[in-house]
Amino acid sequence: MSSPFTPKTLAFLRALKRNNDREWFRARRDDYERHVRGPMIQAIERLAVDLRKFAPELVADPKRSLYRIYRDTRFSSDKTPLKTNVAAVFPPRGFPRHEGAGLYFEVAPGWTWMGGGLYMPPTPALHAIRATIASSHPRLHRLVTAPAFRKTLGEVQGERLTRVPLGFRKDHPAAHYLQLKQFLGFREFPAEFATSADFYPELVRTFKTLVPLLRFLNDAVRDGTPRTLHL
Repeated sequence: MSSPFTPKTLAFLRALKRNNDREWFRARRDDYERHVRGPMIQAIERLAVDLRKFAPELVADPKRSLYRIYRDTRFSSDKTPLKTNVAAVFPPRGFPRHEGAGLYFEVAPGWTWMGGGLYMPPTPALHAIRATIASSHPRLHRLVTAPAFRKTLGEVQGERLTRVPLGFRKDHPAAHYLQLKQFLGFREFPAEFATSADFYPELVRTFKTLVPLLRFLNDAVRDGTPRTLHL
């Protein structure tokens, strides 16, 4: 299966990194549409069909999934106006914007990244997830140590506390998972991988592997009542 991305996609992104300027970009907007934005929309639309088969609860729509090229520089010390990657997110239905566990991939000048999970869960969501982990950690452990997960993603990753959070025993059997502040699974490849015939099949395989973890996290947030457990 051919990739929608081509060497011209990477050439444009690399040139943009060297010339991160609005005027430069405006003069080459047609190239961006043809070689970067257009292929990403093709990928999103292809995923919209495939996600229905194994993750119908996730949104795949160019209007919601495609990240805009312009950066919000209001609160950043980096004032470069444009993003030098092309990226898309596939969030769960029924959650506020930027909340809930979802899928994501990006193509950048130096890498291709694919994965998902929860990157910055709000405090109530994190509390709900920890409460669910504490009461049903064998289920989470089975999900993230399943052969497909291990082979494809290795292990669940993310920033973590140095200690077990307050409210839980220091020797809790799920201490390793309770310390997590993020819940991520991902793979990184060279940028050129995005242009290969293996790109889209591997993207789908990665996303399929992550879906059980996403459901665990989203169910915990939906159903859990944030509380402190002494277990």
